Amino acid sequence: MNFKSFVLSTVILFLFTACGYKPSSTYVKKEINGKVFVDLNVNIEDPKNSVLIKDAMTELLVHRLDSKLTNKKELADTIILVKRNSVGLSTLQYDADGYIKLYKATANINVNYSNSEGKNSFNVSGTHDFSIEDGGTISDTKRYEAIKTAANKALDEVLSKVAILSFKQKQQ
Repeated sequence: MNFKSFVLSTVILFLFTACGYKPSSTYVKKEINGKVFVDLNVNIEDPKNSVLIKDAMTELLVHRLDSKLTNKKELADTIILVKRNSVGLSTLQYDADGYIKLYKATANINVNYSNSEGKNSFNVSGTHDFSIEDGGTISDTKRYEAIKTAANKALDEVLSKVAILSFKQKQQ
């Protein structure tokens, strides 16, 4: 290894260790720790979309945080309650003949979690723009996939919201 690469490696190492940089997932793992129980407040009007939101939340916890899930609330160290506030489609663009060409799917989700430190609650939202064929109508499958994508985008915000809440709690 030559002198320039040694100096560059040392500087990079110094920057990431000296400034105390930690990824936000470190703080999230401290908040959502131990065994995790995910509960769902099912919306009776639209149970299919409610269930996909719970599935997306459990996937987020397992794949991004390596959380250990439990099926029993009494065994959990952290309890997360997920509630679908609203989902919807809105029109973004029409074609020359007046047919809808572009839609926006929106998902608004409420997340409550409690652990030994206390309880927190916040809302997240996500959107997904999609088009359909000229003069076509939107199918249930296309609608479902669009809402699923919007919900996944909303749940991507969960990690940053939990990290921010953990910073606020440390300051108090």
